[in-house]
Amino acid sequence: QAQQAKFLSNVENELEELAVAIAQTRKMVELIKGVATKEKERVEKLFAEASEVLATFQKEVAGFIEDGERSMLGEAEADLRWKEERRAKLAQCKQNLENVPSTDTIYFLQEFQALKIAMEDNLSPAPGFQNELNFTKCTQAVCAVKDMLSAACKSQWDSLQGKGVDGLSFQEMEEAGDQSREGWGNFLSRHPCASFLPRAVAFIIDLDSDTADKFIQLFGTKGAKRVLCPIPYPESPTRFVNCEQVLGVNLMNRGNYYWEVELIDGWVSIGVITEDFNPREAYNHSRLGHNEKSCCLQWNGQNYVAWFGGFESVIQQPFFHTIGVFLEYSEKALTFYGVKDSKMTCLQQLKAFPFVKVQLDPFQNKINHQFASLFSSKLKPAFFLESVDAHLQIGPLKKDCVSVLKRR
Repeated sequence: QAQQAKFLSNVENELEELAVAIAQTRKMVELIKGVATKEKERVEKLFAEASEVLATFQKEVAGFIEDGERSMLGEAEADLRWKEERRAKLAQCKQNLENVPSTDTIYFLQEFQALKIAMEDNLSPAPGFQNELNFTKCTQAVCAVKDMLSAACKSQWDSLQGKGVDGLSFQEMEEAGDQSREGWGNFLSRHPCASFLPRAVAFIIDLDSDTADKFIQLFGTKGAKRVLCPIPYPESPTRFVNCEQVLGVNLMNRGNYYWEVELIDGWVSIGVITEDFNPREAYNHSRLGHNEKSCCLQWNGQNYVAWFGGFESVIQQPFFHTIGVFLEYSEKALTFYGVKDSKMTCLQQLKAFPFVKVQLDPFQNKINHQFASLFSSKLKPAFFLESVDAHLQIGPLKKDCVSVLKRR
């Protein structure tokens, strides 16, 4: 009886443990279903928005072709009518002249004069085809969009294949499921979007006092402000001397990195620079983004502007106090986000698309040809305080951002 009671007790304990495990597993199953349902709904919505963008672009291109055809065709048809009428008139005058009797000198002179006037009457309409048939460029433009969209899809698909729920805790899955960040990718960097940051390292940045220009005052290792009176910093071979810039002490040479910066006041540029950059270069060459060894996102008081190699791309987005920077070494890409509340808005992604045949603008053309060379060097976070009293603070990551950052 004692053994039987003990056995029954063990069975009851096993049943209780199984009940708890079943409840937890059921909760996990429901959570997975819920997260997957929400994700499918978001993806379906975003694909619909993407399709709408493409449909709008298709409609615009088709209308452009029709307008060009209508304009050029009108000129061509008018020119054709004039030539046909002139030919008929000349032929009639010639025939009239040939039919004049050889003895009728006066009539012959009259018809000859009429033919001469017809020959001299050359008041044709404005010559057609002076302008290039610019609607024939539509094929190239659409091909460029298709190639870039294909490259973006492949890149994002490769990124997705490297992700999964392995290693995520139950709490992390709940947090990830509650995120409101959404987006359908970076389409030519012209359609701002939001995105999760796969396998990113939450990067802790400390400002390097040995690189700070004398007109930059540091507040610990996290804050920097441009001042009017020079600060007597000690001599340093890494110090900027012609430009109000400062670097982070941290080096980046592989993996993915994410950090955030608070824009407190003034005109500020945020970016990266190669470790071997000469800080004693002249002002115009040492400014972030005005050389081929650095790039940045600038706030100039009115707009955000992306800079690389002296080329710029103006970004039509409202002001964000918090800027997120996501550096992907494997993808050779740098993305700037505007961070507000629980949402991240993609302001600009710098990434080369070398296989695109037609470049849409000089900035992307510069990116395509030389941006990847940045990643052959070790990189450092870099900051340019352009206006007097410009002030920035290296921010702690927002709590809702941390849950989606995954360490390699």
